[in-house]
Formats: sequence, C-alpha cells, structure tokens
Amino acid sequence: MATTPQWIMIGGDGPESYNQHSSYQRALLETSKEKMNGAISAKLSLDLISDRFCVADFGCASGPNTFVAVQNIIDAVEDKYRKETGQNRAENIEFQVLFNDSTTNDFNTLFQALPPGRRYYSAGVPGSFFGRVLPKHSFHIGVISYAFHFTSKIPKGITDRDSPLWNRDVHCTGFNEAVKKAYLDQYSADTKNLLDARAEELFHGGLMLLLGSGLRNGVKMSETAKGIMMDLIGASLNDLAQQGVIDQDKVDSFSTPLYIAEEGELRQIIKENGKFTIEAFEDIIHPNGEFPLDPKILAVSFRASYGAFLSAYFGVDTTRKVFELVEVKAREEFSRIQNAKPGMQYLIVLRKN
Repeated sequence: MATTPQWIMIGGDGPESYNQHSSYQRALLETSKEKMNGAISAKLSLDLISDRFCVADFGCASGPNTFVAVQNIIDAVEDKYRKETGQNRAENIEFQVLFNDSTTNDFNTLFQALPPGRRYYSAGVPGSFFGRVLPKHSFHIGVISYAFHFTSKIPKGITDRDSPLWNRDVHCTGFNEAVKKAYLDQYSADTKNLLDARAEELFHGGLMLLLGSGLRNGVKMSETAKGIMMDLIGASLNDLAQQGVIDQDKVDSFSTPLYIAEEGELRQIIKENGKFTIEAFEDIIHPNGEFPLDPKILAVSFRASYGAFLSAYFGVDTTRKVFELVEVKAREEFSRIQNAKPGMQYLIVLRKN
C-alpha cells in the first residue's frame, strides 16, 4: 500500500501556483475582516497588548493570503488599544508574526513576497500543526485559514481493498456511513491534538481564529460544489486507469486526508476538547458565492490546491491529464455544480480557557 504524501499547495509564482489561484480564500478573509475586528475588540484582554505582541498563522502556505490575515489581526489589535486606552502608543508595540506550515512548504516564495513597509518581524516555523511547534506561551492570537479541514493521515482501512471500510472514492463523500465515521473519528482525534498543542503555545486568554469551509448540518460533501469537483477528480483518475495510463490498483488505493465537518461536529469536537470557549461561530456569506462558476477557473483553482498532492502520488504528467479531464467533466456537469447545495464558510473565534 502506498504511503500518503504530505499535502502542500503548488509553490512558486507560476500560472498554476496557489499564489496565483487563491483569490477565493482571500475574499473570505476580506469579507470576514469586520467580524474579526469585532471579535478581537470584544474578546481579547487589553492586558495581553503590551510592548510585544505575537501573531501566529498555522498552515500559512506560500502566500499571499497569510499576509492579509495577519495584517487584519494587527490592525484590529492596534485599533483596540487606541480606543480603550485613548493613547496613540499602539505604534510602539512591536509585532512578531510566526508563519507555520509543513517542512515541505514553499517558504522561499512566502518570504520573498513579504509586504514592503510591514510593521512586524517575521519568522518561519516548519512542522505539522497537529503537534507542538512552539514553546509554551509563545503567541497571543493564532489564525488557521482554510487549513482546519485536514487530517494527519488517511483513516485505517480506507485504502485497503480487503477492509470493510475500503472507499473507492477519492474523498469522504458522506454517503457511506461507515466511511464517514472513520473519517470523523480521525478528524476528531487530530483536531484534539491540534487544539491541545495550541492551548500550550497560546497565552492564557489569547484567541484562535479559524476560517474555512464546512458543511451545514445534514448536508453531504458530494451534494456541494466542492464535493462534486472532488468526485470529478476521482472520475478522471478512473478514466485514465481504464485507458491504461495509470494502474487501477493505484487509483483504488488513493484517498485524500481531508474531512469537511458539519457545523454541529465542529462545535462538539471543540466543546469536548475543553481547552477553548467558542466566543463566536459566524456563517460568512462569501462575496463570490460558493465558487467562481466557470469550468476552466474551477479546474485551475482545484489544481493549485490539490495538484501537488496528486503529483506526489501519480506524477506530474498524469496530474496534468487529470485536470484536463476535470475541466471537460466540469463543463458536462456544470448544471449540477450550479445547483449544488451550498457549503458553509465560517469564522470561529476561540478563547483559551
């Protein structure tokens, strides 16, 4: 059975890179800025705003969205300080930003793109955010943007033909209850580890801001546009296997370390962990709708996010062929994509207990 490669975004600044195809995620950050400001103003203790303030982005990728996220936070902290103290000393606060992602992340592109004129010191923190990557009491506000849906590994049995949990689909569609439970159990365990680690690293009373995609209660992944696109990736892989381009056994043993949780599942996991209080759970209405509804843009966007992972497993040439087929299938299934059930874009504000 093949080892699951690490999930990274396509690096660099080329035409297929995440850097060039992450405007959808950036729009959510911009749309949620006012709610982020409100949460920081209402929930962050003024006592935590001293001469040095640290912000950490976990799962930062290669930019540019991480810069939007951390700048939003810094602006909100400065604004809170000025309003509550009546002083203009916010300019004297020294900000540090810690950028975390896996060791295979393209940190070179990230740091080459650091905004000129920024008012913070920066450092890279390589390592999996499912465990500790920082000393205790290292940061005051953390953010995870579009990375709160990963699992650390594929659940046991999912890629094994001889297992009752074998899943021929490339993701958790939501239609097989046993498969869904296996993914949810893995996601719950991983999220517990993630929250435990952040609770150690975060100052008491500090905040975690979680932005990303979820499901409304009772909606199955493959009923959404994102799920349909994942199904088209799987169908394209199977087409190439039938053509003899790749081995069918390799396709059948492939799955993605993703679980898009329902709102109720997210609330339950966080509550059971006990390290944080949910201060806000906002359903953000994305200005671009669920997805930019253009088959070519959809195919390119999904390649930017999923392409490096597929390439590590199937090779670059096969991945190129996969997404050529995905674009064709997206045109054929366009009506179904347009009429899919809506997903949920969220901002969750957690305060350390």
